[in-house]
Amino acid sequence: MNMRGLRKYWGWVLLAIMLTAAWSWTLGPAVLVAGWALVTGFFLFQAPVWCGAEGRQGPCRNNSSGILLGCNQVRQHKWQKLKLTFVPRRWRELNKGLWVNPTKCLATTGAIVGIVSGVVSTSIQLVG
Repeated sequence: MNMRGLRKYWGWVLLAIMLTAAWSWTLGPAVLVAGWALVTGFFLFQAPVWCGAEGRQGPCRNNSSGILLGCNQVRQHKWQKLKLTFVPRRWRELNKGLWVNPTKCLATTGAIVGIVSGVVSTSIQLVG
């Protein structure tokens, strides 16, 4: 893998590191919170996925950064999906879009794992 590929997929590498290191009980709570925040941020705003914003001809198939942002080719798509996050009556539509294709499924799962593992491992570190 070259440096370009590593820059594009660094969140997957960090996810693997955090999953193995978080349960070894050697990291402090501050490192766990920072690591899991980076993993979650990667999947929400930087992971390479399809846009998926609704258009006239169905879901947009352009490349996008993260599961919450749309593509840069169509100005409206850039913020359309992020706005879905803040409008409660549109959460069902947002949830449907997170499971459209395999790359979105993996990115969504990675974000969920990042959030849940971060909360669980940090709370266990603080309690124990």
